[in-house]
Amino acid sequence: MVRAPANALLRRENREHEHRFTESGSTSDNRLMPTDRFHEWFAERARAGVLEVRRVPFAELDGWDFDPDTGNLGHVSGRFFTVEGLEVRTDYGPVPHWTQPIINQPEIGILGILVKQIDGVLHCLMQAKMEPGNLPLLQLSPTVQATHSNYTRVHRGGSVPYLEHFVGDRRGRVLVDVLQSEQGAWFHHKRNRNIVVETTQDVPPHPDFCWLTLGQLQELLQLDNVVNMDARTVLSCIPFATPGTGADSGFRSALVRSLSRDEGTLHSMAETLSWITETKTRYRLAVRRIPLNDVTGWHRRDDAIAHREGKYFETVAVSVEGNTREVRSWTQPLFAPCGQGVIAFLTKRIEGVLHVLVHARVEPGHLDMVELAPTVQCTPSNYDGLPAGSRPAFLDDVLTAPPERIRYDAVQSEEGGRFYRARNRYMVVEADDDFPLTVSEDHRWLTVSQLTDLVQHSRYLNVQARTLTACLHGLW
Repeated sequence: MVRAPANALLRRENREHEHRFTESGSTSDNRLMPTDRFHEWFAERARAGVLEVRRVPFAELDGWDFDPDTGNLGHVSGRFFTVEGLEVRTDYGPVPHWTQPIINQPEIGILGILVKQIDGVLHCLMQAKMEPGNLPLLQLSPTVQATHSNYTRVHRGGSVPYLEHFVGDRRGRVLVDVLQSEQGAWFHHKRNRNIVVETTQDVPPHPDFCWLTLGQLQELLQLDNVVNMDARTVLSCIPFATPGTGADSGFRSALVRSLSRDEGTLHSMAETLSWITETKTRYRLAVRRIPLNDVTGWHRRDDAIAHREGKYFETVAVSVEGNTREVRSWTQPLFAPCGQGVIAFLTKRIEGVLHVLVHARVEPGHLDMVELAPTVQCTPSNYDGLPAGSRPAFLDDVLTAPPERIRYDAVQSEEGGRFYRARNRYMVVEADDDFPLTVSEDHRWLTVSQLTDLVQHSRYLNVQARTLTACLHGLW
């Protein structure tokens, strides 16, 4: 008997998964939870859940305190996370040196989606979950969304539902499993395990959970503030086969071709990886954790740590009481941005294949310095009062795009367990035909297939680019 080489078996298995994911992504029918019923169910869960969140002075934090020597804000258990200081020196961008608060959360959490084949189609078990920083509070999250401190029950609360499917002997068949970063401007080396596990067991959903197809999730991604950040990053890691093109010869057809590894790319994957590596060597970045007391340009008030110019973000404290979480009440710090951001991919059809313009972006919190970001990733209000040339590249191309060139436009919330009402306007904008192919040494045109291949590995796409990749998958 001749056995197929291991790598050939792996490729065959991956193709099988891709086709099953694509079938689920093309299916909006769901007898267990039709889309109309989903909206009713989601509204019911919002009415049934109670989560009262109010900002409080730091003095009302229970179990959290400022270290008398360093000023760092941490939990008495030494777990969860700390708010510390960060000093940054770099030759990337217009500011060569600064200090800032940063969240240090060295433990790796689990963001997991459990899938099961129902009526021949993969369905995802999703949770209606309230987070204190969300606006609105209730959004759709992965099956399991838990830090290591939470699922090891440092808070002495209840257990995490369905955790057994992702850890231990009962874990099912792993389809996706990769460590991914989170916001490099606010976290120091933060990573979570993004994992998709298939089960064949009978898994009845708890009241706050429901089974949805990927097609339904892609439709929900078109809406404001329904699918949370943690679900979006896991969805971005799911690889798809090339769907059928139909008769559409416009944007959708170009996108479908962009999903295929067999279609033309402006830059090969070898060239792309070399460019990313070269970018990491082009710039200097020296990052040093410092005591929060040593951060300059920021002032601590009774209820916030804020920048002297009123820009960027604040560190605030909240008190939370509710009936939907493992514990009934708690207090914690959160980062609160001082404006709504704009995060966008510019796209262009090149030889009939859709390409997106990615930015090799240096951020101080990234473990490997550079990750690929969207074309535009900024909070415009941070540039108020600065010279016109200080505005981020391509921001005006995005904000002044005519409606017929805007292919995706929705406001999405960021991680509600660490950020207070952090929302960004996510956009996919098709550039003019005469938009140049070469724009800067820090930007490259890549296909969606290339993004999907890169996101199967750690430290290539940042969390904002992963959200937009998930949204692009919903446009075919």
